[in-house]
Amino acid sequence: MIQQVTTTAESPVSIKPLIEGAIRAQLRLLQHGVNRTRERLTGFEKQYGLPTDEFERRFRAREIQETLDYLDWWMEIEALHLLQEKILALQGARLD
Repeated sequence: MIQQVTTTAESPVSIKPLIEGAIRAQLRLLQHGVNRTRERLTGFEKQYGLPTDEFERRFRAREIQETLDYLDWWMEIEALHLLQEKILALQGARLD
C-alpha cells in the first residue's frame, strides 16, 4: 500500500534532514526492541526446549494448552512481528 504524507513548516531550517534523522533514530529504537524480544524468545526456547517457530505453529493450531508462560511467549512473538513490520515500513520510506 502506498501512503503519502505531506509536511509543511514555516522555518528557515530545512526539515527534511530532521525527519530523516528522526526516522533513523526510530529505526534504531525498533531494532533495539527486536533484539530484546529475541533475547526473551531465546529464554523461552531454552526453558521449554522448543524453537519459537514450532511453538508458534503449535500454539496457533491449539495443540498447546494456554498457560501464563505460553501467553507471555505468544505476546513476545506478536511483539516481534509488529516491530519487524514497523522496521520494514520505515526502511521503505522515501522522502522526496
